[in-house]
Amino acid sequence: MISKLSDLAILVFAIGALGIGMIVTAQTQGQKSRTPITTSFKEAAATQKPLYAEYKGVRIGMTAAEARAKLGEPELKGDDQDYYLFSDKEMAQIAYDEAHEVVCISVDYTGGVGAPDYRNVVGPEIDVRADGSIYKIVRYEELGFWVSYNRTASEPGMVTITIQKIRV
Repeated sequence: MISKLSDLAILVFAIGALGIGMIVTAQTQGQKSRTPITTSFKEAAATQKPLYAEYKGVRIGMTAAEARAKLGEPELKGDDQDYYLFSDKEMAQIAYDEAHEVVCISVDYTGGVGAPDYRNVVGPEIDVRADGSIYKIVRYEELGFWVSYNRTASEPGMVTITIQKIRV
């Protein structure tokens, strides 16, 4: 039993490290391609309709208590981050700020199993890299968050979808 929990903790830690690395990469790449800020609220509302803005009912800005009510008890629980292991193919980490509000949702799908199609997350066009991996980030400046979709080229591969608050 202890060995199984230890293996689970190592797996969750490794996935968390991978997710945080992807978040930093996505944030950096997202800063290079900022979309222009619109001049009116009506114009912003017309252009800012995210395809993907929540995971299992959890959204940016929710409290930790609200997120845990939606997702259940995490495998690893912390003041600043929770780790969930829904199956051997789907894991999520939810990061919180000092006010214990959701600032980042990162979900990993091993082998892409269970992951939504990228078209439903970031739209019909996506960057395909030479190694076969795919990536795209969409910034919703007026709504205060960005969404990224990343699929590795390696087998079995991994799809990571991240929703993160834009820090100003």
